[in-house]
Amino acid sequence: MSQIKIYALRQTLEHFKIQLSDAIHHALVTSLNYPVEKKFQRFIALEPTDFIYPNDRSDNYTIIEISMFEGRTTQAKKQLIQTIFSNIHQQCGISPQDIEITIFETPKSHWGIRGQNADELQLNYQVNV
Repeated sequence: MSQIKIYALRQTLEHFKIQLSDAIHHALVTSLNYPVEKKFQRFIALEPTDFIYPNDRSDNYTIIEISMFEGRTTQAKKQLIQTIFSNIHQQCGISPQDIEITIFETPKSHWGIRGQNADELQLNYQVNV
């Protein structure tokens, strides 16, 4: 399970939302063997007065937060991050300098999904990759 939050200026999201969505999801699928049909994303559009960032970032500065079950290897997480950078650069033209990614890992017992604790669910994919 992965929940994705994408924060950026409203104008950036209006222009790149579909490409960002595809770039991030494709990275999850290829790097973590994540099921194609499991797409959970939230886009948080910010006004310039609500989004303060360093001068060495452009107006395309984007923050991506990934919450997921713990269990992936360090190598798999590094591959995910690099693939997201690459996909976004290729599909949107947004420089990796303007992308910040944070992964938050949580034990399955700390998630509730479809009326159950996640550690009691039968998943159709492997978490330990």
